Amino acid sequence: MELSQWSPLELLKEAKLLSGNERIFPNVTIKKITRDSREVSEHTLYVAIPGTLTDGHLYLDEVIQKGCKLIVYKQAFQRDWPKDTIAIAVEDPALCYGLLCSIFFRHPSKELALVGVTGTNGKSSVVTLLHELFSEKGKKVGLLSTIVNKIGRVEIPSTHTTPDSWELQSLLREMADCGCQWVFMEVSSHAVDQQRIAGLVFKVAVFTNLTHDHLDYHKTFDAYLKAKKKFFDNLNSDAFALINADEKHSAIMVQNTKACVKKFGLHTPSDFNGRILEDTLDGLFMKINDLEVHLRLVGRFNAENAMAVYAVSRLLGMNDNEALHALSMVSGVRGRFEKIIGDPNKAVGIVDYAHTPDALEKVLRSIRAVVAPQTKIICVVGCGGNRDASKRPVMGKIAASLSNKVIFTSDNPREEDPSRIIEDMKINLDKEETSKVVTITDRKEAIQVASVLANKGDVILLAGKGHESYQEVKGRKLPFDDREILRQILVSI
Repeated sequence: MELSQWSPLELLKEAKLLSGNERIFPNVTIKKITRDSREVSEHTLYVAIPGTLTDGHLYLDEVIQKGCKLIVYKQAFQRDWPKDTIAIAVEDPALCYGLLCSIFFRHPSKELALVGVTGTNGKSSVVTLLHELFSEKGKKVGLLSTIVNKIGRVEIPSTHTTPDSWELQSLLREMADCGCQWVFMEVSSHAVDQQRIAGLVFKVAVFTNLTHDHLDYHKTFDAYLKAKKKFFDNLNSDAFALINADEKHSAIMVQNTKACVKKFGLHTPSDFNGRILEDTLDGLFMKINDLEVHLRLVGRFNAENAMAVYAVSRLLGMNDNEALHALSMVSGVRGRFEKIIGDPNKAVGIVDYAHTPDALEKVLRSIRAVVAPQTKIICVVGCGGNRDASKRPVMGKIAASLSNKVIFTSDNPREEDPSRIIEDMKINLDKEETSKVVTITDRKEAIQVASVLANKGDVILLAGKGHESYQEVKGRKLPFDDREILRQILVSI
């Protein structure tokens, strides 16, 4: 049987969805499994999944009219089915969808050493650095990240932190067939909660940290924590659960895991220990497991990322010297503490994806730690629209307290009024902090003003958008790249 098609009988047998009763199976082949009614045909298995914005069960009439004969739905849902339709009731359609997609592509994760990285901050950096490190060692590896997906060195555009189950399993199958031995992927809390990683077999699961984010989706911090924890709860006993020993939530993450727990840390005794010896805008000098190494990465938060990368490398079979040499050769990640220099005699620009309070505080403290006391830090920052509004005043307070000058501006306002978002950011500022703040809703203009205000040696931080090459405004994605705009402005002034 070709990979691209299954008979309904074979697929349902493999998924253990047969009841044992005699059934009349339609004389069709299944060429796609989908949760999207727009993609349905007679060769489709449709899974009706209740979602946050809509419910797949609302589209069943449309699905049946399009000729779909095989449907999976939630047990609690009641309706009459056409005689030639096979409708299978399950307790968790989202879980079933993930497992079915894995079956359809013949479990590609079992043919790979799959490494998943979760946490509020650091996911993209860790997986990208791992991909770069193993690629530099001559290995063929895969990457699934917010920034880009890669099969070897070939780039595939990325639309989500963790793709839909069908897309994810399809990409992993392609990676396995292309000879990839390792795959490094971000695992978002949304993906865990929505069962997008169902059916995946992980070799290593990494936890970086947990701070304020995504409460617009999860509603409470406890629910957010439990979504992350579920990733580790579902690991097999032959996997590694690698946690940040310096992070207070790490122990909770692995308290019910079957995996072998390993730790990395900068301050807490761990299986993989690191210490910062020197931190400058040109890189980090560290001692890792008693060996000294110079890294091209900048900032304390990147020291944590480096420790995670080193630990994964060791768990995947590299020795100390091999892992540290490879780590010393990798550069930073696009849009993550990325240094932009237009003229060596003028200001230095830094572009970072910091869009949470914790990330913004870390990047500002990292800059202050590596520059002279008289150096001005000018921060350009906004908050996203139609997202968790409670973090806006927190981020505004952090930016104003840790910068010499702050420009509050648009991030991705989406459907909201940028001015309203900025007012939310100013709520908790005291008189001194308020005196530092300038409000410019046009982000390009804000970057231009920051560049004019900066003198030689000062640092301009553009926070929030990082690698993004667009700005979301009123349902449209408009071209906008902080990195390119800042580079052009720094050259021209």
